[in-house]
Amino acid sequence: MMLKGFSIYGLFGEYSYEIDLSDSNITFIHSLNGYGKSTIMKLINDILKGNIDEVGNVNFERMDLRFDNGTALIVENDGEQPLLQMQKNELEEEIQPEDLKSILDVLYISPDRSIIMGCGELRPALNIYMESLMEKLRDAKEDNKLASVPKKGRKEYNDAELEFWSKDLKAKLDFMKRAGMEPDMPSGRRFPPTRFEIMKHRQDYEDLAFSVEEYINKYYELAESAIVYVDIVNDLLVRKNIYFNEGSILSVRMDNGAALPIDKLSSGEKQILIMFYLFLFVAKHKSLVIIDEPEISLHVAWQQSLGKTFSDIAKLRGLHVIVATHSPQVIHDKWDLSVELRIENDK
Repeated sequence: MMLKGFSIYGLFGEYSYEIDLSDSNITFIHSLNGYGKSTIMKLINDILKGNIDEVGNVNFERMDLRFDNGTALIVENDGEQPLLQMQKNELEEEIQPEDLKSILDVLYISPDRSIIMGCGELRPALNIYMESLMEKLRDAKEDNKLASVPKKGRKEYNDAELEFWSKDLKAKLDFMKRAGMEPDMPSGRRFPPTRFEIMKHRQDYEDLAFSVEEYINKYYELAESAIVYVDIVNDLLVRKNIYFNEGSILSVRMDNGAALPIDKLSSGEKQILIMFYLFLFVAKHKSLVIIDEPEISLHVAWQQSLGKTFSDIAKLRGLHVIVATHSPQVIHDKWDLSVELRIENDK
């Protein structure tokens, strides 16, 4: 299910908006300062995560969230406990706060994303995220044993199909090697096999192909995310690049070969690392991603590339992205995918 639009009435006792989101995978929402853009973004997040106390603290009368299956979530706020109703075909049914989380997965990337709570204290977000990523990559690299796959329910392949499938699996394994992920292959077995090898040891190679497929299904997305992450960030950085060392630690190297500690990066470079980490490693498949003011601390040249990059990641992961921004540079050449918060008769 996807969010198709929203309406809010009586925001701050003054503003009302009805917004249709783009049919594309990304919508840019822009406005002048003070029109409630950031408040609305956080409110959508709090509603979909069931943070009812936070919702009740916002001064608004009603908010409707419209979804692509024809349903609408209606939130009425009387200043006490918000009333929640799900509407379809003009029929309304009251729902409970605990049911909200099951409607749609949402990732909210707030403007204040540099410091988060970790280990009971406020810590630099980048440090926490990189520690988590290092652990995921290390676990994947260490889990390199191929598991046997039960024969029951497996698809059947003839020799030609098995040969073609094995080549396709090998191409994916070669891609995953770029992230340092590679399974241990049984000795004496070449992969992909030739047609002659398949004819001679058919059952062994069929079992091996299914084991390889299971390994790929388990770790391909993580490997792809790590590779895309490095490529995206390195396209933006100047005179330096990032890479994952043998210990799966994200490292920075200057063009002259000198190592640079991550904490010595500029604030803008750290923002780049944080934002794309969240997009690639935290956002769930087909979820809603809301990012508020991505332009913070970023040079204009970086801002101009954000929209396309967000859109490319959204296509890769099946995400639906809402970008709230003050910056025309972030929208760049995608004004057809933008919506302005405007008050009636405002000029």
